[in-house]
Amino acid sequence: MVPKKTLKLIKSLQLKKYRYQEKLFLVEGAKSIAELLISSFKVRTLLGTSVFINQHQSLIERCNSQLEIYQAEESIISSAGSFKNNNAGIAVVEMPASQLAPEEISNYALVLDTIRDPGNLGTIIRVADWYGISLIISSHDTTDEYNPKVISASMGSFLRVPVYRTELVSYLQKVNLPVYGTLVNQGISVHQLGFAKQGLIVLGNESEGISSEVASYVTQAIHIPQFGVAESLNVSVATAIICDNLRRGVMPSGT
Repeated sequence: MVPKKTLKLIKSLQLKKYRYQEKLFLVEGAKSIAELLISSFKVRTLLGTSVFINQHQSLIERCNSQLEIYQAEESIISSAGSFKNNNAGIAVVEMPASQLAPEEISNYALVLDTIRDPGNLGTIIRVADWYGISLIISSHDTTDEYNPKVISASMGSFLRVPVYRTELVSYLQKVNLPVYGTLVNQGISVHQLGFAKQGLIVLGNESEGISSEVASYVTQAIHIPQFGVAESLNVSVATAIICDNLRRGVMPSGT
């Protein structure tokens, strides 16, 4: 039986205030938990259905000896977490210690300026993972990377692509790299640009774009050509288009 205090903790971790107070976050669903169990992240508590626990017993045994494991019905797991239907489990995970954003980058990094939608952030993390971009630098007011919707949308990629939070203007002042910024109908088309071997790609807020303060450090404005009449392009879709054009000419060599 799952203790009431554990269910209460899981409920509380759906709110940012308590995530950072406890230094814990949630991972939900079979695929993400299975990847989590073989990662370097420390899992503190696991609620799982009997089917999930039996299927992943060998992975569970690899975790730390202090791991609390509770078998629970699907209905309890679904009501405790943020997924409406969860036939696998919920893991309570310790947040990694925060680190300073690295100034030495040998490949590429994404720089996110006030990305507020958690679904977009999670998808951007997944896109970065697909295209071999192994780190993200974000503004302090970008949505919390441990938000359950971010974790879900990343589909496990949060385990491989860390997000470093920093004051972007101060960070960009220190970094001696090409800075590509997505500005609407300005600069060179991503279809025509020859990207350098190293650099930063700055992506702005969904409705307002890159702030003027951050834009002043962009060394090469870029844009995605528009052929239709849509008002704007989703920032996670734009990220994928830019990364795809980047990798057509610059192959990953490590970050």
